[in-house]
Amino acid sequence: MQKNMMKKLLIPILLLIAFTGQGQTSGLVSGPWAGNVQLRTATIWAEVTPKVKSIAVQYYKKNAPAIKQTVMYKGELGKAFNPVKIDVNGLEINTEYNYSLIIDGKFLSTTFPTRFTTQTLWQFRMPAPDFSFLAGSCAYFNEPKYDRPGKPYGNDSSIFKTMAQVPAAFHIWMGDNWYAREVDFGSEWGLNYRASRDRAHSILQPFMAAMPQYATWDDHDYGPNDAGKSFILKEESRAIFKNYSANPSYGQNGQGIYTKVSYSDVDVFLTDDRYFRSEPGITDSTSGTLNKEKTFFGPQQMEWLQNELLFSSATFKIIVVGSQVLNGMNKFECLRNYPFEYKQLLDFISDHKIKGIVFFSGDRHHSEVIRLERTGAYTLYDITISPYTAGVSAVRGEEVNNPDREKNTLVEAQNFGKISVTGAAKARKLKVEFVGIKGNALAEWTVSENDLQ
Repeated sequence: MQKNMMKKLLIPILLLIAFTGQGQTSGLVSGPWAGNVQLRTATIWAEVTPKVKSIAVQYYKKNAPAIKQTVMYKGELGKAFNPVKIDVNGLEINTEYNYSLIIDGKFLSTTFPTRFTTQTLWQFRMPAPDFSFLAGSCAYFNEPKYDRPGKPYGNDSSIFKTMAQVPAAFHIWMGDNWYAREVDFGSEWGLNYRASRDRAHSILQPFMAAMPQYATWDDHDYGPNDAGKSFILKEESRAIFKNYSANPSYGQNGQGIYTKVSYSDVDVFLTDDRYFRSEPGITDSTSGTLNKEKTFFGPQQMEWLQNELLFSSATFKIIVVGSQVLNGMNKFECLRNYPFEYKQLLDFISDHKIKGIVFFSGDRHHSEVIRLERTGAYTLYDITISPYTAGVSAVRGEEVNNPDREKNTLVEAQNFGKISVTGAAKARKLKVEFVGIKGNALAEWTVSENDLQ
């Protein structure tokens, strides 16, 4: 009887340790990792348990370890969920920093490096630096008690171990970064629980710390499947997304999560395809006129995106969307299925002769490059990268032979994208490599800046 009782007690304890990677004796739930790394500033993220009374970050230059600085977290603690962000300012450009957490006065030891490198001040001084970044979507971690019956939907998560070993300037989560279940999206607590649980998996921690992290969302980390602007907990979901990411900003006027990330000569526009999105069943047109009330980005975000595209002098202007953009055979969620805004955006790009546009998207549970040839203008491309760990969905029906898919770019397996930007001025190239779980090459595609003019 006593042995059985001990087994019952030990099982949840062991599960807790496996769940967090560190256990929670240190007070840490997940992290730390860096985001929003700029020229002279960065943000350190972590989540701690409700019992933690204080948390701080100590950091120093890699080449000057004796000179340390400490920043205390001044926000509220002791809540059921305690994600925290600590800004470190006054840094030096193009400098590697090491950092550590101090929880309740004790230094936290991690089994992986915790460091970041500030950006290079290259403008007016040198050619744009070559660099690479990672991107992808759809990370599902099984929780059998609340998952649908049958074959587990979540697959091999060792892909994050592989990604942690790939040198990159940053990583972009392109939506479905965690998957809310029916037990989650009916309450604010449930939405918090899912974000906290999925971020705490041990295999994620070295990857998150390996490079700065940025994110946009799609339906599953926003709320229910295919949810849009009518979701009753949209404001709570927005607040949770802000708490569990470290982007430069989150929408405007307290609405949406869209923002921009800049690195070298690339601008990445992280758009929001949920907060302002109408139900797809709303009519496309009335009396032959496209229905402007059927929104995908919404007027506020569309105005921001248009002005940002005009303002940008970047060689490549990457527009990241949680759902596909250009695929005319996509019968599911796609900007093209919202014809007023689809036409509005493409007309704007054409009318203003905006160079360097490339779309990146997630959602589809397979990867591919879709092209849109335009009369009198350069070809547009939509690079879809999916999934990380969620179930693979092979293309079906007419999509199998989609004539708009670039040859040899369809990947029907777990994968991530490694995107490299290289080359001399006026001849920059953007290369996308689709990489498998073990680092194996699955497909690749390249475009030149001269192809996008």
